Amino acid sequence: MKFKTILASTIAVLDSDVIAGGGSDLTEVLQTILDQADDNNGIHLIMDGCALITGLDLKSNTTIECLSKDCGFFLKDGSNRSLIGSKERSYTERLTRNVTLTGGTYNHNNKGQEHHVPLTDEKFRFGIKGVSDDVGANRLVVAMEFFGIENLLIRDLTYVNQRAWTMMCVNFKNVTMENINIELPNHMHGQNEDGLHFWGPGQFLTLKNIKGRSGDDFIALGPDEHDLVSSITDVLIDGVVLDYADQAVRMLSRGKGRLDRVTVRNVSGTYRSYGFFIDPWFPNKEFGNFGHITFENIDLRPCDHVYPYRTAALFDIGGNFDCITFKNIHHQDASDDRPLFIFGLPFHRNDLNYSADARPVIKNVIIDGLSILENKNTPKGTEYMQIYDRVENVFLKNVIISSEEGAPKVESFINFKSFKGSPKGKIGNLVLHDIYAPNVEAIAADDEQIENKSNT
Repeated sequence: MKFKTILASTIAVLDSDVIAGGGSDLTEVLQTILDQADDNNGIHLIMDGCALITGLDLKSNTTIECLSKDCGFFLKDGSNRSLIGSKERSYTERLTRNVTLTGGTYNHNNKGQEHHVPLTDEKFRFGIKGVSDDVGANRLVVAMEFFGIENLLIRDLTYVNQRAWTMMCVNFKNVTMENINIELPNHMHGQNEDGLHFWGPGQFLTLKNIKGRSGDDFIALGPDEHDLVSSITDVLIDGVVLDYADQAVRMLSRGKGRLDRVTVRNVSGTYRSYGFFIDPWFPNKEFGNFGHITFENIDLRPCDHVYPYRTAALFDIGGNFDCITFKNIHHQDASDDRPLFIFGLPFHRNDLNYSADARPVIKNVIIDGLSILENKNTPKGTEYMQIYDRVENVFLKNVIISSEEGAPKVESFINFKSFKGSPKGKIGNLVLHDIYAPNVEAIAADDEQIENKSNT
């Protein structure tokens, strides 16, 4: 393996700006350099300034290093594609290996791009034709795309003004993203200005210290969203700080694809409508395939609710689960009466019915460490946990609900609900341990919906 190092200013005049854009279009000269990479030859492109581009495609053994946040790339108006994409794209083979992006700013220039454009080449199809292609004959305009990649490292990088999604990574192994800022000063409501998206098959994903704002999902794991069969396993998301993001983290399994061995920890900041959506989302009879999902050290403060098609919530859980664990969850400064936990609503709307002989199964819910601080401004009628369908086992331990003088009484912590055409939710076994909640009149609203209850 031989690597060639190129200093960008020695081959082109870097006369653009990572915020204002402008300058000369350097796509052709930079793409010519990048195309020299292959299985036996690597390219290390050092950006010591900013380049205006219409989009670049990377091959194996490519490194792009930006020397400061003022160095990087600005996407030219009307490019309507990604700033960076993989040269070879595949949903089934990992044709690209060993790509590293470090430092700098990647400005997608959302005001200068279309949200989606007509599909002109099948290799750019957003999904699997005839299976789950939700945008049909169009493709979304995404800031960075990698389809079929192994060993991807993105570090110390800033994304600015994504048009649709910030990052789309499909069919991957060994992906690490660290110290990432997602800045969205030109926010457009309801325009899918998501953050980081991952579709399967995928294994070994690490996301650390990810900060910023999105107009929809900040991070999304959708193993089989596009093909109904792919899986994603072995995921660590450690350190997420949200700045008024519409939604935090989505996990979506809709068919046979499995999402398993996932840990999300150390999440803080402010969010608007939804903290964590974990469900199939798309109506079907399979209800997804979730293994063990863990959330730890969560302190997200709610703001205004901007997507009224569904109840705002911190955690909204529905579908087939082996086990979901919550540790050290904190809640205070409520902006409305949204619940902290919703269990049993698997689809995108609350009123979708499904038959009694085909229902999702949530086997185990473990809540170990929950602190809620109430004050006189806490909204009346808050239901902290809502259960719409059967949960086999609920383990609730180390819970503190601290109430200042004047805080409204809470009638019950667990509330059994029903939606159109369905019976009330149920719990098979409820195990309680170390609960302090003097302002809560009852742990459960209706003991008849609990088959077995014990205190340890």
